[in-house]
Amino acid sequence: MSTSADERLHWWSARDLAAAIARRDLSAREVMQAHLDRIEEVNGRINAVVSQLPASSALALADEADEAVARGDDLGPLHGLPTAVKDLMDVRGFPTTHGSAAHRSAEPATADCVLAARLRRSGAVIIGKTNTPEHGLGTLTFNPVFGTTVTPWDEQRHAGGSSGGAAAALAAGMLPIADGSDSGGSLRYPAAFCNVVGLRPTPGTVPTGRRGDGWSPHGVLGPMARSSSDAGLLLSAISGIDSGWPQCWVKDPAGFAGLDEVDLRGVRLAWSNDAGGLEVDPEVRAVHAAARTALEAAGATIVAAEPDFSRADAAWEAIEMFEFYLGGHAAVDLDPTGYREDYLRNVEQGRRTTAAELAEALSLRTELFRRTAGLLEEHDALVLPAAPVPPPAKALEWVPEVAGVSYDRYFRWQRMANRITVTEHPALVTPAGFTAAGLPVGLQVVGRYRGDRALLGLGTAIEAALGHTKRRPRL
Repeated sequence: MSTSADERLHWWSARDLAAAIARRDLSAREVMQAHLDRIEEVNGRINAVVSQLPASSALALADEADEAVARGDDLGPLHGLPTAVKDLMDVRGFPTTHGSAAHRSAEPATADCVLAARLRRSGAVIIGKTNTPEHGLGTLTFNPVFGTTVTPWDEQRHAGGSSGGAAAALAAGMLPIADGSDSGGSLRYPAAFCNVVGLRPTPGTVPTGRRGDGWSPHGVLGPMARSSSDAGLLLSAISGIDSGWPQCWVKDPAGFAGLDEVDLRGVRLAWSNDAGGLEVDPEVRAVHAAARTALEAAGATIVAAEPDFSRADAAWEAIEMFEFYLGGHAAVDLDPTGYREDYLRNVEQGRRTTAAELAEALSLRTELFRRTAGLLEEHDALVLPAAPVPPPAKALEWVPEVAGVSYDRYFRWQRMANRITVTEHPALVTPAGFTAAGLPVGLQVVGRYRGDRALLGLGTAIEAALGHTKRRPRL
């Protein structure tokens, strides 16, 4: 394992790359070539980037970016940066397979989703898609179309999911920025397993353009990067008001590009070791404790505290299953062939959800929001483990047991994330440290509602204190 940053272009920060392109110190072609070379070098082992553009096409788009710089055009915040979009989202010219055998032969999309359109408008160059489990189901990335994505820190272990391709591509230096989505840890678990940063933002920060209930805050889109600073840069490009998404609230997206400096000596953190009594692997507990010691040494005031998470698991499950029904029943009813068994089971469970059960879950969600908001009136953030285990073995389809406790469904081991989802507060995962075997562990930092910018600033301070964002896997 290398413990210092490689100075090759594929390890540069997104901010530094964009600034160098704008100053003409680097060309977008040089940046693109460096990342294409890196993809060629390591993607065959990591399996993060899928449905990739031919190199000649990607370089031609980079040349167009350079021509815009030469003309003196107004440049977006991501101008010339290569990226790839999670394979649940439509991107013009690429198939959207959802990682499902049912969509293996999908035709290329003819239009961009809102997120992809915003990426292009910001100057980013979309070169492909990133791998995901079938329909984003679960927090490990494997599917019958493209296979399994592994963490660059140990190629025998999972990268996490469902934004596993994005996280692994960042960790391996294949991309400087990437997007993800999250309803039960899909931005957060892969960030933890790959030693990168993932933000589940406040609902409505990024318009999803999703089918079904446009008012639901359950599933969100968010940024991934190798630092909170770069995540803020990406968020400045993809957030903001959209007339088709009623929850949008961000009126000044550019504000995310400039984060305030945070002095940890003035920060008060509520600290939870287990999110209300959940099972946590001893190695994760040890890294979590070491991170607390380091943050206290940096001046943070840390107290044991957490909101009341009672009944959060039942609320999340009822809402999640109903969301699967809304998004999937039409296609499944037409032809269930090719769908993963867990996906079909979720759709059927959602179909059976009664109005009374759903209403109770939504009321519980409101109560959980209030409990968390109350805690954060007295603390700047709530900190807890990002995931209960280090990256699991790649042969697993889900983690069936943690600390001696067995689970009966794939989503039970996700409760560290699920409980935060139903509070509807923003949650940032940033590197916490490494186990004795060199496996990454993440820290989950929950901020105030619509306090995403402040949360990213706090993340930057935490990253400076802990010092793990510059560590690179040896590939």
